[in-house]
Amino acid sequence: MLLKMTAGRAGDPLVRVVVADDHPFFRDGVSRGLGQSGRIEVVAEVGDGREALDVIRREDPDVALVDYEMPEIDGLGVVRAVVRDGLRTRVLLLSAHTGSAVVFQAVQEGAAGYLAKDARRGEIVEAVLDVAHGRTVVPPELAAGLAGEIRLRAQNQGPVLSERERQVLDAFARGLSVPQVAAELFIGVSTVKTHTQRLYEKLGVSDRAAAVAIAMRKGLLE
Repeated sequence: MLLKMTAGRAGDPLVRVVVADDHPFFRDGVSRGLGQSGRIEVVAEVGDGREALDVIRREDPDVALVDYEMPEIDGLGVVRAVVRDGLRTRVLLLSAHTGSAVVFQAVQEGAAGYLAKDARRGEIVEAVLDVAHGRTVVPPELAAGLAGEIRLRAQNQGPVLSERERQVLDAFARGLSVPQVAAELFIGVSTVKTHTQRLYEKLGVSDRAAAVAIAMRKGLLE
């Protein structure tokens, strides 16, 4: 069902979102919450993964909020198809399954974020907005497990990183910002930025999300 929600705030462009979930009550509640934020336009609601992909291709939304478990094509399948086809839509997964291995696989394969299905409405709204602005979203309660999963899968492959670069990378994997990394490591923000730039050069990336993705694939954390 296509929806028309046009209310904005202070003239800011609305973030265009597709909501995909096979439970109508949950889907309707999430869509209403997003629309009531005044910052998001829900352009479509769908009930399975195949419909989700069809509407993503047709509507070109900024974000697709997709249930991990759905008929036809599951949420991870939607992520894979979006990445494979080079679509600009960023996929944020919602799931009752929050095990570190599941979150790891989702982010590794290209999900822009991962939230537990019992997340509060405000958390979902903020996650959608963050994802729309290019950030990778994993809540703190899931990020700790994700960092542990990265360590577990580490195989000591890839470029040699300094101890401080590894600490910065670990902090990024846990979702910390540059100022938060500086506070945790008791060093200046400019120093963190220097280590970050060297880290990017070694990994051949240009942002934190890509650095973490490389870490997942190559096992760069101990």
